[in-house]
Amino acid sequence: MYDDEDDTFSPVEDGGDVSNWRRIDHGHLFAAKTFFDARRKRRVLWAWVDEMDTRDDDVAKGWTGIQAFPRALWLDSDGKQLVQWPVEEIETLRRKRVALLGAELSSGGLHEIAGIETLQADVEVVFEIPNLEEAEQLDPKWLQDPQKLCAEMSASVQGGVGPFGLVAMASGDMQEQTAIFFMVFKHDGAYKVLMCTDLTRSSTREEVQKPIYAGFVDVDVEKDKSISLRTLIDHSVIESFGGGGRTCITARVYPEHVATSNSHLYVFNNGLDAVKVSKLEAWELATASVNVEDDDGLVALLPPLVVPILSDDAE
Repeated sequence: MYDDEDDTFSPVEDGGDVSNWRRIDHGHLFAAKTFFDARRKRRVLWAWVDEMDTRDDDVAKGWTGIQAFPRALWLDSDGKQLVQWPVEEIETLRRKRVALLGAELSSGGLHEIAGIETLQADVEVVFEIPNLEEAEQLDPKWLQDPQKLCAEMSASVQGGVGPFGLVAMASGDMQEQTAIFFMVFKHDGAYKVLMCTDLTRSSTREEVQKPIYAGFVDVDVEKDKSISLRTLIDHSVIESFGGGGRTCITARVYPEHVATSNSHLYVFNNGLDAVKVSKLEAWELATASVNVEDDDGLVALLPPLVVPILSDDAE
């Protein structure tokens, strides 16, 4: 509980299970810092994403770890949920665009989002859920361990409502892929939405870490009949924002196929009933330029630090 007069915070209850605490990010994000942007009247979060490959890889690169995309923070209307969203400036990097509207994904459906380079991409999608009757009952024990629940179910196992979502950074033969997906469960007379990012098939390299990340999404799916997902892909980093930014998962992936071939992006549904992609938009992302101040106080415009994407033609 926050006291405005004393500018202090104290927990409502002492102790408690940390697994029940709300998290800034359910994935691989740490050392977060925020500042207030007075010009735009917003709070912005910066955070660090370190490596999940090997020390030898770090030595070969000559560096380790990167900054995540900056995020705007605000409090949800109920006053209980912190919402995060990539700062609007990220949208200035959007270039070539593709869209998918009103597409139905039947059980077992897999649809490729073709026409853009997906190594650097911004994807926004809204999934419409016409029927919740097939939602499975949630065992209360899973409330304490959503990651284990994602591991038990997985993106490839048929569920009641879900799994459905995105498959990113996929090789042509699908041997490498990262799934970002939702599942809906019945619980305590209502419905709970689980969001997962599954890295277990993200790379054929044995020595890199490939965990599963998960968190519940605080949305009323029974009322809305839909849920949104935004995923930012930047080579080895995948940042996903579920339910309008109410649940966020950051991951590092190291697929081997990117050295010799293109990556693929899909929407999929492995639930019993069909879901509808009411709207999907995906953009190639240009490489950001970086301003650096030198010893004389002059600002120099550095060239891009990574190879630019193929098309710079905005649509």
